Amino acid sequence: MTNEIAQPLVAFPDVSATTELVHISATMAGAVTVTMNRPAKKNAFEEGLISALGEAFDTLAGAEGVRVVFVRGAGGTFSAGADLDWMRAAIDRTESDNRADALELAKMLKALRDLPALTVALVEGGAFGGGAGLAAACDMAIATADARFSFSEVKLGLVPATISPYVIEAIGPRQARALFATARIFDAAYAEKIGLVTEVVADAAALHAAAHRIAAEIVACAPGAVDGAKRLVDEVAGRAIDRDLLELTAHRIAAARVSEEGQEGVRAFLERRKAAWAE
Repeated sequence: MTNEIAQPLVAFPDVSATTELVHISATMAGAVTVTMNRPAKKNAFEEGLISALGEAFDTLAGAEGVRVVFVRGAGGTFSAGADLDWMRAAIDRTESDNRADALELAKMLKALRDLPALTVALVEGGAFGGGAGLAAACDMAIATADARFSFSEVKLGLVPATISPYVIEAIGPRQARALFATARIFDAAYAEKIGLVTEVVADAAALHAAAHRIAAEIVACAPGAVDGAKRLVDEVAGRAIDRDLLELTAHRIAAARVSEEGQEGVRAFLERRKAAWAE
């Protein structure tokens, strides 16, 4: 699989987040690929990669025209989790230093989670520990059939703390307890069964084709409405269906109907033409 979803590339207002550790590429249609670029280390996390990913997501949050963000790893592996040298250095650090270190990872994952565009993890090879958490923080995850996953922290006497909000949201508390506590390695089919992965494809070529398909599908969707739909899930999930929730959902659809996008979308549908964002 190549480093880019498609050509030609288009520059964003701030491309400073593109570094040796993270590559950003984009198409004119607003499909952006963020590639972790530590293939020799199987894209394992350390301070530099975490910082570069955080900068990339912050850049994309403020960039116009971004419709979908794909996250992948170079060299055929999504991410092996924590870098061994990084973990070795953590042994000699104070609890306070380790807290600050972990907070940077937590902030990076939150920046990914909060992106207004649709986010899609493209998983091949392995997604272990923090790598599996990164996939869980995306709105969708597509994996090749031979991909493998594990929350392996307990084998090191650790816990998957910073990734836990996203994993638990994706797979539920009971599955999380079982997989966190056993550090079991599981395949893409099982990951799809429990909700960590939304789609399994045959191989890297099929993964590339799936990314193209999603990039084409998202063009038909209003960017503001996509962001609004994502926030709606956050507001509604887990809440009782009571008067307050009825009022909230009625307010959301009413505001959407009178918005610029809502007006344009409905008019385009009635006039049997493409909406402005789909041109």
